[in-house]
Amino acid sequence: MIPSSTRPPVLTGHGIVLRPPKDGDVETRLAFGRDAEIHRMYGGSAASAPPYGRADARAWVNSITEHPAAWIIDHNGAIGEVRLDNINRSDRRASLAIGIFDPQRLGRGLGTAATKLVLAHAFGALGLHRVSLRVLDFNERAIASYRKCGFSIEGREAALIDGEWHDDIMMGILAHEFSAQKDLLQGK
Repeated sequence: MIPSSTRPPVLTGHGIVLRPPKDGDVETRLAFGRDAEIHRMYGGSAASAPPYGRADARAWVNSITEHPAAWIIDHNGAIGEVRLDNINRSDRRASLAIGIFDPQRLGRGLGTAATKLVLAHAFGALGLHRVSLRVLDFNERAIASYRKCGFSIEGREAALIDGEWHDDIMMGILAHEFSAQKDLLQGK
């Protein structure tokens, strides 16, 4: 267990509570199991979503308990989690991760509410400058929620160097693009 002085504060508003784990959360999480479509939105295969057991539920609760900035999303009981990962005090940035595991609670604004509470904490009490996240391009419900909270697709002001903000430029190359470039260099 993390000492209470280092646990994140309980955050309330918009009809939800963001709180640390409590008795009964393992059973609640176990009862929801692993919904195939939610699993897909997290990046897993819906066709091969593994069963969700008691050890998984315990590990989930333990991970939130041990995390310095993680909460259970409570709306008449535990329905998900939200975290600030990779908090970088120098650049005053962090990554947001959120998941609702109750399929009946999706699309009701609860993820948006949880995100807004965490952002208020991140930009207020923690004094962060930037919060980023990763989302799959087909997760339209999540993207709409993040846009409601003010997120943009970007890589701006990610590093504070000598008192000046600098952008992170997101770059990538795909295997077939590299092959095409190699062919050009070889005169093909």
